[in-house]
Amino acid sequence: MYAVVTGADSGIGKAVAVALAGGGVDVGITYNRDADGAEETAKLVRERGVRAAIRHLDLTDLPTSTGAIDALAEELGGLDVLVNCAGTGTSQLVMDMDYDTWRDVISVDLDGAFLCSQRAARHMIEAGKGGRIINITSVHEHAPRIGAAPYCAAKAGLGALTKVLALELAEHAITVNSVAPGEISTPMTGQEDIDPKSQPRPGVPLGRPGHAQEVAAVVAFLATPAAGYVTGASYVVDGGMLLMGPQASQLLHDDRWRTP
Repeated sequence: MYAVVTGADSGIGKAVAVALAGGGVDVGITYNRDADGAEETAKLVRERGVRAAIRHLDLTDLPTSTGAIDALAEELGGLDVLVNCAGTGTSQLVMDMDYDTWRDVISVDLDGAFLCSQRAARHMIEAGKGGRIINITSVHEHAPRIGAAPYCAAKAGLGALTKVLALELAEHAITVNSVAPGEISTPMTGQEDIDPKSQPRPGVPLGRPGHAQEVAAVVAFLATPAAGYVTGASYVVDGGMLLMGPQASQLLHDDRWRTP
């Protein structure tokens, strides 16, 4: 099997690439700024006895840059699995945000995933063997957050796109699902190389952030034949965070939640 994981130079994308490699899948890796990180991921992939290929992918340069998906499919010899993991975000109130900031996040998190999925699906349809598209969204596919308007809009949009693609691609035996992480110990959350169990989170039922490998395990399952009858679903990996709305709201005694 052949997979492409976007944004695989660190964090969840890196963990996903390594998990897929552990299952015997050759992996195409994309990165934007961290070429060294991509090389490190490729090293870990190859240590598991499979091939790795690397391409630069800047999802602010659309649609041209998504040709990296075609290039990786050609180098690997096919494409069976696409994991859309590349993403970005903001921490700014709507009334303080300029349009360029809004568009940059939407471009990377939603437009980029749309174009990569489209290119990958063409390869899968042409090969006639089915396939898997797995979109890394966020708990904010399902619930809002102060200061993250474009991120929430993009992730909610990607969740809806996932369902539409699941309907449209089913006739080709291509399943499309999303995985929605909560707080995960990664560079994006400022917790690179930190043990999640050492970071108490009283407001999360499991009491800690997640590990990138815990997200990768769900992605790896969705890429297997065992998940062949699963499509259009969103798998939340958040330690129970989303369950806490009514509980947590009763325990807020000031307005600090209004500040990003």
